[in-house]
Amino acid sequence: MNWAYLLNGFHGRIGRQTFWIAMAVLTVAELICHFVAQQVQGDRLSAIIDLAFTYPEFAVAIKRAHDRDLPVWLLGIFFGAGAVLDLFTVLGLAGSDEAPSMLSLAIAVPFTVFGLALLVELGFRRGTVGPNQYGPDPLATS
Repeated sequence: MNWAYLLNGFHGRIGRQTFWIAMAVLTVAELICHFVAQQVQGDRLSAIIDLAFTYPEFAVAIKRAHDRDLPVWLLGIFFGAGAVLDLFTVLGLAGSDEAPSMLSLAIAVPFTVFGLALLVELGFRRGTVGPNQYGPDPLATS
């Protein structure tokens, strides 16, 4: 697996297995960083860590969306909403865990539902059979 290609580029296609492996590695790394950030600074540093992981997660998700032949703007909305929520936290506009702001709730609730739908779409459904506009089928044998 070419990790530099997987985490940095926005072109090409990847299959479900590669998607799950990459997302599992990114999730474990992000959770470790969040734990350290919470010990050091709290929610603000944790939100900055989340923003830092947005790029590689977006790169992996884009490649999987290409395999499903999905429009990229769907992922842009999802990752954009996540970045806005993180910025609210960094700026102190998100409220607290006990009393979140209505603005952050108005973004977080649909964001969660949309995220679950994307997880099913990207993680469980088979990609386009054969080549598509983004490249050859990653499951095709040469």
